[in-house]
Amino acid sequence: MHTAITIDALKVLDAIDRKGSFAGAANELFRVPSAISYTVQKLEEDLNVTIFDRSGHRAALTPAGRYLLNEGRALLEATEALAHTTRQVAQGWETRLKIAVNSLLPMDALFPAIQEFYALGVPVEVQLIEEVFAGAWDALQSRRVDLIFGADQLSKPAGPFTTKSLGEMPFVYAVAPGHPLTKVTHALREEDIAQYPAAVAADSSRSLPAGSAGIFRRQRTLTVTNIDQKIAIQAAGLAVGWLPEARIRGEIAKGNLVVLPVAEIRPPVMLHLAKHNDDAGKALLWFWDRLGETEAFSEWLQPTASKPSQ
Repeated sequence: MHTAITIDALKVLDAIDRKGSFAGAANELFRVPSAISYTVQKLEEDLNVTIFDRSGHRAALTPAGRYLLNEGRALLEATEALAHTTRQVAQGWETRLKIAVNSLLPMDALFPAIQEFYALGVPVEVQLIEEVFAGAWDALQSRRVDLIFGADQLSKPAGPFTTKSLGEMPFVYAVAPGHPLTKVTHALREEDIAQYPAAVAADSSRSLPAGSAGIFRRQRTLTVTNIDQKIAIQAAGLAVGWLPEARIRGEIAKGNLVVLPVAEIRPPVMLHLAKHNDDAGKALLWFWDRLGETEAFSEWLQPTASKPSQ
């Protein structure tokens, strides 16, 4: 399919407009002025429109010419980006990297690493996707994401995955300051807790078995979509439940949540980085190394020895 509008013709129009003359464009593009004039004339004939008004002392773009150039510049930028990205792909860089973030961890824990990655100047699009419980592993298994930040071992499916320990996430049992459970004088037992609704962050898995934790079978539930919402409904006194200790320090300090002792302690959860064994894109491996740095997330996790595993 032939089109009169070529990348070369758009470059010529762009140079004329920026340099202010056909001669200036010819000088920038290392061509003779007659070649520039011919390119413009040929484009006008093929499109059957007047691109430059030549009635004055200098050629000026007509409204049609200005529209063509404005839209054409977007194409020029796109082709330059395409060429640059193609070169990066040839060097092993992906065009896009999708990272699943376990809802237990705050999204902004990744911000410093992303800022450092942007400083590399490589045109890789980074997409952060929040997942709950088995949703992170489900996303990796189905290749909806390339990397998990905060994968747990409990919901890990069988498959060719590599993991690297990030640390342990400790939990505390928290309720609103005016909640009836704050009046209980002993460590909370099942019969104390089960009479109040449990706050639940719904598992975002699409195919793997959904998971949950810290809920008694005869306890009602109030379900939301992520940990931030779970924190909010517990602070509002609508429900009770276990929460990541590091995520609610601010709420505890402000008096919006109260930590209560529980007879049956919930053990901390070990969180990991996870990827497919055979994935080796440069962006993926950069984040794998950067996010796996020792004690990089000690603000939220209790550091443990980092050990790759299959």
